[in-house]
Amino acid sequence: MPASVIFVTVVIAVIGWWLLQQRLTAKPWLEEGVIGEYDGTGAIALPAAKVALWVLIAVIGSLFALLVSAYLMRMGYPDWRPIIVPHLLWFNTGALVLTSVALYDAQRAVDRRHLDHVKARLALAGLFGIAFVAGQLLAWRELTAAGNFVASNPADSFFYLLTGLHGAHVLGGLAALGWTANRAWRRFAPDALRQSVELSAIYWHTMLVIWLVLFSLVTGLAEDFGELCSQLLT
Repeated sequence: MPASVIFVTVVIAVIGWWLLQQRLTAKPWLEEGVIGEYDGTGAIALPAAKVALWVLIAVIGSLFALLVSAYLMRMGYPDWRPIIVPHLLWFNTGALVLTSVALYDAQRAVDRRHLDHVKARLALAGLFGIAFVAGQLLAWRELTAAGNFVASNPADSFFYLLTGLHGAHVLGGLAALGWTANRAWRRFAPDALRQSVELSAIYWHTMLVIWLVLFSLVTGLAEDFGELCSQLLT
């Protein structure tokens, strides 16, 4: 159990560093810039959509943090029997990583005003995202075929809960990605697409980070990493 706690602590530290890179701790009253960036109150006006997205991410992050904490506590009971995770999850993880990479490239293409590249990257992101969801469903089918049902074991229950909830959020991301791709195919100007592409990328990056934490927990990588940290600290 201490090993898992160390792992989660490291993950939280990495996420905190990433958030700092997003300028969430910036002091707008000390910023210098074009006068038009200010609304007269001394603060830089942020788009309402971006503020709403960060609020949503905070809620989602809190939800999964609570579930991970419950997972770590429950696995300490004697009736906990770790499941054999399908190897397909490694493929699914790769698909989600490629989705995030494709959206990062889409952001760069928008900045360069290359609309055709934006459309291609959005299409790739959508295909990889769909592949991830399909792979998760196949992993569920493989587990049920092996006799691992929701009520078979606490570990099974948590696996279906965590992956199912994450998959539901990925489906929401696919819907938003489809809306963004539709705007690109309707030949919206790159400036009009910039915000929606950026918001989609931020959301999918968040889904990737959450999945990497969940993947590390269900595969036992968290325990291995935590034990390694414990050995290094001692």
